[in-house]
Amino acid sequence: MKEVDISKVFKILSEEFKNHNTPIVDLIQIQTKDPFKVLIATILSARTGDRTTANACKNLFLKVNKYKDLEKLDVKEIEKLIYPVGFYHTKAIHLKELPKILEKEFGGVVPSTIDELLKLPGVGRKTANLVVAVAFDKPAICVDTHVHKIMNRLGYIKTKTPLETEMKLRKILPEKYWTTINSILVAHGQHICRPISPKCSTCKIEKYCNKINVNKTR
Repeated sequence: MKEVDISKVFKILSEEFKNHNTPIVDLIQIQTKDPFKVLIATILSARTGDRTTANACKNLFLKVNKYKDLEKLDVKEIEKLIYPVGFYHTKAIHLKELPKILEKEFGGVVPSTIDELLKLPGVGRKTANLVVAVAFDKPAICVDTHVHKIMNRLGYIKTKTPLETEMKLRKILPEKYWTTINSILVAHGQHICRPISPKCSTCKIEKYCNKINVNKTR
């Protein structure tokens, strides 16, 4: 198996990334510079496409500017504002609970560490890492299905779960790539490195990839 030149992979994919739309969570950070709104966008984006998430954020932020504004809305009102994001009912419950936990545990300030963020309703490791990386520009590795799949497909790592992937990447991936890995690999996964029948014939990093567990390509 050939060794993966991760520096060349990131250089190529970073250039390719410029041709794609900015991910919604990154866009919210650029537009607002508000960790609270980045947190909300990240929670809403789970299992949801960027276009749907963008519409939900637009509708919700017309009513919610600061965390205390969520206290003024009941769960049904939040549901209507964020529908049809994935698991909108559960997310509405989490958003309703968010102000109480934020105020009680952190004085109303969105925390900037993974362990602290994990105390918030609706926040798992993926969300926590993304908020740390995007909202606070601190080293964090957000691993979703794209990152887990592509890093294993490349042959850079060999792991079975996203959590294993995060822990392994923390050990071997140069820190300078941590904050951008999610955005870059999500874009690559959505457009080229699809779960089934990836577009290897048009992939700019094909020569660096070991195509682990790839049976059919385009």
